Amino acid sequence: QVQLVESGGGSVQTGGSLRLSCAVSGPNRGPFCMGWFRQAPGKERERVARIYTRSVGTVYADSVKGRFTISQDSAKTTVYVQMNNLKPEDTAMYYCAAGYDALCRDFWGRGTQVTVSS
Repeated sequence: QVQLVESGGGSVQTGGSLRLSCAVSGPNRGPFCMGWFRQAPGKERERVARIYTRSVGTVYADSVKGRFTISQDSAKTTVYVQMNNLKPEDTAMYYCAAGYDALCRDFWGRGTQVTVSS
Protein backbone atom coordinates (compact mmCIF):
# COMPACT_ATOMS: atom_id res chain seq x y z
CA GLN A 1 0.00 0.00 0.00
CA VAL A 2 1.46 3.33 -1.08
CA GLN A 3 1.16 6.03 1.58
CA LEU A 4 1.23 9.73 0.77
CA VAL A 5 1.63 12.66 3.16
CA GLU A 6 1.34 16.23 1.91
CA SER A 7 2.83 19.34 3.44
CA GLY A 8 3.50 22.95 2.50
CA GLY A 9 0.06 24.44 2.13
CA GLY A 10 -0.81 27.86 3.50
CA SER A 11 -2.13 31.30 2.74
CA VAL A 12 -0.52 33.73 0.33
CA GLN A 13 -1.48 36.85 -1.55
CA THR A 14 -2.02 37.01 -5.29
CA GLY A 15 1.28 36.65 -7.09
CA GLY A 16 2.88 34.73 -4.26
CA SER A 17 4.47 31.29 -4.31
CA LEU A 18 4.18 28.06 -2.39
CA ARG A 19 5.85 24.69 -2.68
CA LEU A 20 3.90 21.59 -1.77
CA SER A 21 5.65 18.36 -0.88
CA CYS A 22 4.38 14.81 -0.90
CA ALA A 23 6.30 12.13 0.96
CA VAL A 24 5.85 8.70 -0.59
CA SER A 25 6.29 5.41 1.25
CA GLY A 26 5.22 1.87 0.66
CA PRO A 27 6.22 -1.19 -1.33
CA ASN A 28 9.49 -1.41 -3.20
CA ARG A 29 7.65 -1.32 -6.49
CA GLY A 30 6.95 2.38 -6.53
CA PRO A 31 4.04 3.94 -8.38
CA PHE A 32 4.22 4.63 -12.10
CA CYS A 33 2.65 8.04 -11.80
CA MET A 34 2.50 10.75 -9.16
CA GLY A 35 0.17 13.67 -9.37
CA TRP A 36 -1.37 16.67 -7.71
CA PHE A 37 -5.09 17.28 -7.78
CA ARG A 38 -7.13 20.07 -6.26
CA GLN A 39 -10.70 20.58 -5.22
CA ALA A 40 -12.36 23.86 -4.44
CA PRO A 41 -15.65 24.04 -2.50
CA GLY A 42 -18.56 23.11 -4.72
CA LYS A 43 -16.33 22.02 -7.58
CA GLU A 44 -15.12 18.70 -8.91
CA ARG A 45 -11.64 17.45 -8.20
CA GLU A 46 -9.30 18.70 -10.90
CA ARG A 47 -5.99 17.19 -11.98
CA VAL A 48 -3.28 19.81 -11.76
CA ALA A 49 -0.05 18.06 -12.69
CA ARG A 50 1.39 14.61 -13.17
CA ILE A 51 4.89 13.19 -13.29
CA TYR A 52 5.78 9.76 -14.60
CA THR A 53 8.31 8.46 -12.16
CA ARG A 54 10.43 6.46 -14.60
CA SER A 55 10.50 8.71 -17.65
CA VAL A 56 10.17 11.93 -15.62
CA GLY A 57 7.67 13.14 -18.18
CA THR A 58 5.22 15.75 -16.92
CA VAL A 59 1.72 16.87 -17.81
CA TYR A 60 -0.04 20.02 -16.63
CA ALA A 61 -3.55 21.36 -16.65
CA ASP A 62 -3.90 24.36 -18.95
CA SER A 63 -4.87 26.50 -15.98
CA VAL A 64 -1.46 26.09 -14.34
CA LYS A 65 0.92 25.77 -17.29
CA GLY A 66 3.84 28.13 -16.95
CA ARG A 67 3.13 28.73 -13.25
CA PHE A 68 3.38 25.30 -11.61
CA THR A 69 6.26 22.86 -11.82
CA ILE A 70 6.07 19.26 -10.63
CA SER A 71 9.26 17.41 -9.77
CA GLN A 72 10.58 14.48 -7.76
CA ASP A 73 13.74 13.93 -5.78
CA SER A 74 16.40 11.53 -7.01
CA ALA A 75 15.33 8.84 -4.53
CA LYS A 76 11.73 9.13 -5.78
CA THR A 77 10.51 9.41 -2.21
CA THR A 78 9.22 12.97 -2.44
CA VAL A 79 7.22 14.74 -5.11
CA TYR A 80 6.95 18.50 -5.20
CA VAL A 81 4.87 21.09 -6.93
CA GLN A 82 6.29 24.59 -7.06
CA MET A 83 3.45 27.05 -7.50
CA ASN A 84 4.32 30.55 -8.65
CA ASN A 85 2.22 33.58 -9.54
CA LEU A 86 -0.67 32.21 -7.52
CA LYS A 87 -4.17 33.48 -8.23
CA PRO A 88 -7.33 33.47 -6.09
CA GLU A 89 -8.75 30.78 -8.37
CA ASP A 90 -5.93 28.49 -7.25
CA THR A 91 -7.52 28.37 -3.80
CA ALA A 92 -8.41 24.75 -3.06
CA MET A 93 -7.54 21.66 -1.11
CA TYR A 94 -4.57 20.09 -2.84
CA TYR A 95 -4.20 16.33 -2.86
CA CYS A 96 -1.20 14.20 -3.71
CA ALA A 97 -2.05 11.06 -5.63
CA ALA A 98 -0.23 8.05 -7.00
CA GLY A 99 -1.06 5.29 -9.37
CA TYR A 100 0.22 2.27 -11.22
CA ASP A 101 -1.19 3.68 -14.43
CA ALA A 102 -1.38 7.07 -16.08
CA LEU A 103 -4.56 8.06 -14.26
CA CYS A 104 -2.62 8.51 -10.98
CA ARG A 105 -5.69 7.76 -8.89
CA ASP A 106 -4.95 4.56 -6.97
CA PHE A 107 -3.74 6.20 -3.76
CA TRP A 108 -4.46 9.54 -2.12
CA GLY A 109 -3.06 11.77 0.57
CA ARG A 110 -5.29 13.63 3.01
CA GLY A 111 -4.76 16.99 1.38
CA THR A 112 -3.27 20.36 2.24
CA GLN A 113 -5.11 23.66 1.98
CA VAL A 114 -3.91 26.47 -0.28
CA THR A 115 -5.58 29.84 0.04
CA VAL A 116 -4.76 32.77 -2.23
CA SER A 117 -6.17 36.15 -1.30
CA SER A 118 -6.57 39.10 -3.63
